[in-house]
Amino acid sequence: MMNLSNFFAIGINYKKNDASVRGQFAISSEQYAAILQKAVDYAIKELVILSTCNRTEIYGIAQQPTDLIHLLCSETIGSEELFMERCYIKQGEEAIHHIFTVSAGLDSQILGDYEIVGQMKLAVKFAKEKGFVGSFLERLFNTVLQSSKTIKNQTALSGGTVSVSFAAIQYLKEHLTDIPNKNILLIGTGKIGKNTCKNLIDYLNTTNITLINRTNEKAVELANELGIGTANFHHLPTLVNNADVIIVATNSETPILFKENFEQSGKKILIDLSIPNNIDPNTAQLPHIALVNVDDLAKINDATLQMRKAEIPKALTIIQEFEAEFTEWLDSRKFVPVIKAVKKKLEDMNNCEMFHAVYATKQHQTTTDEALQKAVKNMAVKLRTQYQPGCNFIEAINDFITISSN
Repeated sequence: MMNLSNFFAIGINYKKNDASVRGQFAISSEQYAAILQKAVDYAIKELVILSTCNRTEIYGIAQQPTDLIHLLCSETIGSEELFMERCYIKQGEEAIHHIFTVSAGLDSQILGDYEIVGQMKLAVKFAKEKGFVGSFLERLFNTVLQSSKTIKNQTALSGGTVSVSFAAIQYLKEHLTDIPNKNILLIGTGKIGKNTCKNLIDYLNTTNITLINRTNEKAVELANELGIGTANFHHLPTLVNNADVIIVATNSETPILFKENFEQSGKKILIDLSIPNNIDPNTAQLPHIALVNVDDLAKINDATLQMRKAEIPKALTIIQEFEAEFTEWLDSRKFVPVIKAVKKKLEDMNNCEMFHAVYATKQHQTTTDEALQKAVKNMAVKLRTQYQPGCNFIEAINDFITISSN
């Protein structure tokens, strides 16, 4: 039986760490896979890692939180010492509540940002495919995602259009004129890159966009879908020189654009939507360059965010309901060994010829298999309301006999 005090949620996020620090602990798919392989050495069987532009968090069942921290930092650029200095450690019920708030967007850098749900689903799917999502995490994340979906459907917490990609559009509106005639270079075709590209077209009324990606086929596919231009990644230096606006939304572990790329260029706006930074922050030292990253964009506020803040109490009430549902399920799990033992005893009775000779009647006979299932179900219900194993066991036998004989 799992002890809830062995469940931890450990991580760093935007609240205490800027993009440069968060970038040191960002986890790629390859790093995620390597961490899961090493988890066996730590006797950790259930584990999920969530790594986004705003946070890196590890959720797992362990004897002590330092096991999870050792494991995570064994694959990160950042040191374990720095992580320990900057991280938060949540345990048991507090850890569970934290995951509920994260999935709802209550803990996002931009309140109500619903992109976190898709990222969480992918993180869980990856761990599940590797065999690290057992009954506890399976039930927890199913309940968490149901809660998040209910909040989205029944509140306006994610209402309006506010996200990092949309904040980039707001920034361009405020700092750029004659947008349709500006050359926009968008690097990256992942979820954020795709959303940003669609927002550029929908909200800035421009298709003067060139899309590039290291995997050229992905760029061509998206460009054809949206009716914009594309180019080969190898032409990056020329494209950078000709662009008025450059938006980077890639997942490179190191910068792909540097200060020297722009020292002889004209005036440009650079937007880095990547974690870790994919545009060298030193580029901002150039007087003709305006560089903003995800932290800068998160500061953009509007009436939509004020509306979302008013929805927080409703969201917390919904979370409370789903947390209670999960707690009830968790409480019922402690009866599983007892229920299994009783079921085994009833199955032994069911296989006994003497039992059938004494109790089973030919008229109106309910099948003994069905009787067994009903008796076990009745016992499970009684255990939750009044835990008396001995008495419950005797009642289960009486139920089985009564149902079998009728």
